[in-house]
Parts: sequence; C-alpha cells; structure tokens
Amino acid sequence: MPVRLMHYAACFYSELLKQKVITPGQGLPPVFPVVLYNGSERWSASLDLYDMIMPEPPGLLQVYQPRMRYYLVDEGRYTDEQLGLVQSPLSGVFSIEKASTNRQGLQQAVDRIVAIIQADPHKERIDKIITRWLKRHLQRLGAEVDLNQLNSLVEDKDMLAENLENWAQQERQVGLQEGEKLGIEKGEKLGIEKTARNLLKLGVLSDEQIAEATGLALDEVAKLRTEDER
Repeated sequence: MPVRLMHYAACFYSELLKQKVITPGQGLPPVFPVVLYNGSERWSASLDLYDMIMPEPPGLLQVYQPRMRYYLVDEGRYTDEQLGLVQSPLSGVFSIEKASTNRQGLQQAVDRIVAIIQADPHKERIDKIITRWLKRHLQRLGAEVDLNQLNSLVEDKDMLAENLENWAQQERQVGLQEGEKLGIEKGEKLGIEKTARNLLKLGVLSDEQIAEATGLALDEVAKLRTEDER
C-alpha cells in the first residue's frame, strides 16, 4: 500500500506540473494520504514505505530513502459504542457496514444514520449522497429490497424498514427450509445405514451387493462392517 500511495502522489504532482497548475518555483502542495479499510481481517500492512526497506539501511543512507506514510482508518477497530459517540454521516456508514450480516443490527444502523442526516445542516445533500451509497451497498449484499422506490433515506425510511424486515423474514424462511431439508436427508441416510447394518448381520451378502441394494458407496458399507465387528 505505501508503494501504491507513493505512486498516486507522484502522479498527482506530475499532473499538476504537466497541466501548469503550478510551477516548480511555486512548490508542491502537501498531501494527506488516507486509507479507508473495511475488510473483515485486521489491517497488517506497513504504514510507512520506509518500514518496508529491509534490511534497514545504515545511518549514512537512511536520509536518502523514500518515505511515504499514510493515515489508516480501519473500520473494524471501532466498536459500536465508539461509533455511537460520533454523530457524523461517516460513523453512520461505518455502523451500516459493520452490521451488514446482522439484519436487526442493519435496521438499527439505518435508523441511526437517518437521525444523523436529519440533524445535519446540509441534510438534503447528505441524504442524497448516503441514499445513493446505501442502494449500491444493499445491491452488493444481494438484498431483496425494492431499491427503485428508494430515493431518500429520510423520506422513505418507513418503506425501507418494511423491505428490510421482509428480506429478513425471507432469509429466516430459507434457513428453516434448508434445516428441514437437511434433517430429512439425515434421517433418510440413517434409515439406509440401519438397513445396511441389518443386511450385514445376516452375513449372506457381500459388501458389493449391500452397496448396490442400499445405494451406499462401497467404502461406506465397509466402514459400517468394521464398526459392527468392534
């Protein structure tokens, strides 16, 4: 990351000089490199390009080494309590991203950012920006939400809340159906294994014949035979 940021800064300065926005005599403007990270794993990359130079140069060379330090904003390091103390649109965005896998938490985070927007002196502009971002975010999550009708978080918050609840109910229903299906499959497998064990006890059929009769794999029948012989 420090190498990439150094490249960005160099390109930025090069373009300023190329477009004659500034001249070398005027000097280069300062930059403030910021990395916003919202991954699930904690950030572990070096924060300064100099730290990546190995082994560390001797004292005579240190002053000539490139340096590029950036400011890291790692969303995952902020607790819900810490985010709750900062009433800003950005903290509201962080809360939504952290709650993306928790449907109830997601609705609470949306309610919170709506309240933040309503208290902002530039609420119309902020509402437009955050609404556009949230629609893209929900699309990435695969949300079963009618996003075409979502034009304003402030004005359409009740509609969005209803859609999020419907989405949560659909996911719960799918989970119940998958659990029921898994239970049925497990029950059927246990019944087949019981039949195979009974055939093994008779001692008149080979493993191949039992596998053909029950539909089990040959190694599964062999495993059942070994278990019964213990």
